[in-house]
Amino acid sequence: MTPDPDAEGTVRVAILDDHALIVDGLAAWIGEHAPDLDVAIRTTQWLDLIRHPEFPVDLVLMDLQLGDSVSIESRIRACRAAGASVVVVTALDDAESRERCLAAGADGFVSKTQPLGEVVGLARRALLGGRGGAVAVDGDPAAGGVAAPSDAALSAAERRAVALYVQGRSTADVAAAMDVGYETAKTYLRRARDKYAKVGRPAGRRAELIRRAAEDGMLE
Repeated sequence: MTPDPDAEGTVRVAILDDHALIVDGLAAWIGEHAPDLDVAIRTTQWLDLIRHPEFPVDLVLMDLQLGDSVSIESRIRACRAAGASVVVVTALDDAESRERCLAAGADGFVSKTQPLGEVVGLARRALLGGRGGAVAVDGDPAAGGVAAPSDAALSAAERRAVALYVQGRSTADVAAAMDVGYETAKTYLRRARDKYAKVGRPAGRRAELIRRAAEDGMLE
């Protein structure tokens, strides 16, 4: 179901930017001027977003360039696969970056030089575009911890299947990309989920599996 800013209730938003000042400034503006939006997550780290117990949200306002090795395409696809709309807010406002983000599934692309009202307006239009829709996720106790996650010991094929699946591909698409049968791809994903469950890392839902993939460096 597409979240509607005009409907009763609020739209849950996450803000991801590697500058805390920008995160806090945008959150403060939303809190004062946009009662239809609720900032549920504010963070400077990609992994903290994915592991946050409030993820997935309805909308992610995401910086283009973060200080990690995960590409913007993987970040967008992972959020979209979890059910969140994505608007990229960036200082690098060029045609190539815009095309990369939109091709990966971003619902909007806006320069940081724009007034905050324009940024939020674009976010509302992205939500009304019909692409987003949040899915319920249980809180992840690991979200607030600092310990390294337990190794699920996935095989190479299981890791590959998970990496493809968390980008939003169907099981049939995963099978085609791996050049295996549908049942084989389904088995890889089932085994991966089972292995994660055995080490206390839930992965039954797509959003949970996205968290596990992010934790284990499967997003590139």
